[in-house]
Amino acid sequence: MIAGAGRSGVPMGDAGMLFTFDRSRRVPDWAAGIAAADLPGVVEVVPGSRSVLVEIDPTVTDVESLVEQVARLDLDRAAVPEVRRTHTVPTAFDGPDLEFVCRSAQVSPEELTELMTSATFRVEMVGFAPGFGYLSGLPERLCSVPRRDTPRPSVPAGSVALAGGFAAVYPRASPGGWQLVGRTRWRPFDPEVPPYGLLSPGDAVRFVPDLTPGPTTSQGSSRSSRRPWESVSDPRFAVLDPGMHTLVEDGGRLGVAHLGVPRAGPADALAHGLANLLVGNRRGAAALEVTAHGPVLRCLATTYLAVVGGSAEVAVDDRRVDSGRVVPVSAGQQVAVRRLGSGLRTYVAWPGGVDVPTVMGSRSSDVLSRIGPGALEVGDVLGMADRAGYLGDHLVPGMLGQDQKTTGSPWRLRVVAGPHLSWFALDALDRLGTARFVVDSSSDRVGVRLRPVGDAEVERVPGEIGSEGMVIGAIQVPPDGRPVILGPDHGTLGGYPVVAVVVRADCWKIGQCRPGDEVVLEPVERVEAVAAWRRLERAVDGAVVGHYPTGVG
Repeated sequence: MIAGAGRSGVPMGDAGMLFTFDRSRRVPDWAAGIAAADLPGVVEVVPGSRSVLVEIDPTVTDVESLVEQVARLDLDRAAVPEVRRTHTVPTAFDGPDLEFVCRSAQVSPEELTELMTSATFRVEMVGFAPGFGYLSGLPERLCSVPRRDTPRPSVPAGSVALAGGFAAVYPRASPGGWQLVGRTRWRPFDPEVPPYGLLSPGDAVRFVPDLTPGPTTSQGSSRSSRRPWESVSDPRFAVLDPGMHTLVEDGGRLGVAHLGVPRAGPADALAHGLANLLVGNRRGAAALEVTAHGPVLRCLATTYLAVVGGSAEVAVDDRRVDSGRVVPVSAGQQVAVRRLGSGLRTYVAWPGGVDVPTVMGSRSSDVLSRIGPGALEVGDVLGMADRAGYLGDHLVPGMLGQDQKTTGSPWRLRVVAGPHLSWFALDALDRLGTARFVVDSSSDRVGVRLRPVGDAEVERVPGEIGSEGMVIGAIQVPPDGRPVILGPDHGTLGGYPVVAVVVRADCWKIGQCRPGDEVVLEPVERVEAVAAWRRLERAVDGAVVGHYPTGVG
């Protein structure tokens, strides 16, 4: 037991633990204490409303060791933060959900405005999206306002919202399930202007009336025009056609989830890592993530390529080349990634990794917060970021499951029990194992939305959890019963209960699920999930065969 902290803990997948405390006011302090302890293998510490999520690197430690180490910490010695700053937020209370909120709280619009502008709010935590502050201090009459049954695919930036006893301002356009009661021009987060985030736990926030706030905007849903990237040193490729949606992704941003910044990184980390290993890079080096089709690149200097994932069709000067092996490319040649066969994404890597601008220490882009360099554009010149290692030759046959997947067969995702099973029927996991789902067209890197086939909706009790840290692969269930599997750009906090979590060894499949694909969820025990991860790591260690240009095996 954590000294003086009165907590319970429950696994969040096979590489995380949710520690729930009995005094929510101290959660940010205890989270800071866990982070300061610098425990081996800990990669994220994310405070929630009543809990702290601790994520680990399973190649370094395990959940059992984590629990023992956290239990030995004296977290009550952490100091209680005082109010650091007071932020004034001019707001027009005319949001699209105002009528519903007023009816739910039995107040008039004028009374709601008075309640909101007479209260002093406190920032309890920052999460879900960069700069998204959860504001306590909501007047009692508004505390029972629920989240929406079905989240909006996009909430405009500057929306003032209520849900689950908190208020918030959406910093950027993003998906969201809160009730929108107003709008403001004030922005708590701007990735282009230091210090980027304005809110910290302990800050005070006051809403004041603003009769002329201007419209809410779609800030974050589209990127302003930019100059083409120009790699001055070691240029390798020029972009002739960016393809449908081609991003640069490295291993992602670690250690910043407590700021509300998603990890990002590849949607299919397995294919991404194998492409890098083939060309002598570390697994987390920057590579191109291609969605559906494209791009077309012109080679500027002799180099090598590896394309892995999604059974992609690749051509060099209209000559088809195999994926899953090292391919030489000479200056002047064109490389085209055409259609994908059995998956949604493929990865293009070259020696030294892709050189594009870094943001917060990473070259990754995420679609939720719009942090990172963004998608390729015509005229971009891509270089080599680091020194190159030794080339491999090809991958062991059958290394990638999607290359063996037959057209029309379902994606089978192994899952372990989630931390919120008490919100579901006793046989919820068994029902998941027999249900059929189809990937909805609204799915993206933030999450794969599942559409039930027949009566496969997941029933849950009414109400909401306090916002808690989330992990890739967490399967959230909104009140409408349609599960959402979180992807690499997921919000760092979430308020929908998690019925199950995709095992780490199968998370790569999330990035390959195309709209219309069938998904089957297969419940397993956590010990099996850990063993599956270890088997996958051993397979990756032996996946690259030979040294270019001489293949072996």
